[in-house]
Amino acid sequence: MNILFDIGGTKTRVASVKNEDSFNEPVIFDTPQSFEEGFEKLSNTISEISKGEKVESIVGGIAGALNRKTKVLVKSPNLPQWVGKDLVGGLEKSFSCPVYVENDSARAGLGEALYGAGKGHNIVAYVTVSTGVGGARIVNGAIDVSSFGFEPGHQIIDADLSIFPQAEGIDLESLISGKSVEKRVGKKPSEIADDSFWDEEAKLLAYGLNNTIVHWSPDVIVLGGSMINEVGISVDKVVSHLKNILTIFPDLPEIKKAELEDLGGIYGALASIASKS
Repeated sequence: MNILFDIGGTKTRVASVKNEDSFNEPVIFDTPQSFEEGFEKLSNTISEISKGEKVESIVGGIAGALNRKTKVLVKSPNLPQWVGKDLVGGLEKSFSCPVYVENDSARAGLGEALYGAGKGHNIVAYVTVSTGVGGARIVNGAIDVSSFGFEPGHQIIDADLSIFPQAEGIDLESLISGKSVEKRVGKKPSEIADDSFWDEEAKLLAYGLNNTIVHWSPDVIVLGGSMINEVGISVDKVVSHLKNILTIFPDLPEIKKAELEDLGGIYGALASIASKS
């Protein structure tokens, strides 16, 4: 049996592989801030799912930047107590099998590239706007090589806070993530019905995507996460702003809403089973 997991800043999902193209219904729970509590919950869930059957491998993603060699988190704004903790070694010891971990947004991007909105494209830029902002570049059906992964949410958009002075930071994540919006406005993003507010957020995301396009030159951009929603940032509004912002290329890449919703990371882990990466 092979196990898939996706540890996000808000929710964790765990599933077993059904066959090479599908998985069983995931178990979903709130991600504990404490690593010790989270590791225990994850281990118990894997044991419950496997029902005594031998676990052959465990493949998943986690929110944050990873050391390429050790696969230990080196930075995670939304899971700070998990930084420096040996998740891979702990799971390998508990289940006596190889464990493969990657950034959660990279896993989700791979899922969208192979099973979702990016299917059929060679170069896919995936950007997720949720609790935080993440993403990855997928090339020819594989997560592109990097030293520490990809962190498009931490690109500088407003260096002197002149564009959006009420923001708490200068990077894209500080401007448009669910966590930053809730802190700034004092209510959950789903409760904000002001169209002008969401138009401004769409414009800020368009600034970030301009940088993504000129750096990564993708065939398609897939936008995922809870903030890309009916009440939230509109893909159409993002495209409209981007047409006025991006001037160096003659055409925009196709920009699409993610199709796999909250299961993109599990699909990405499923895609990685064959390559064991």
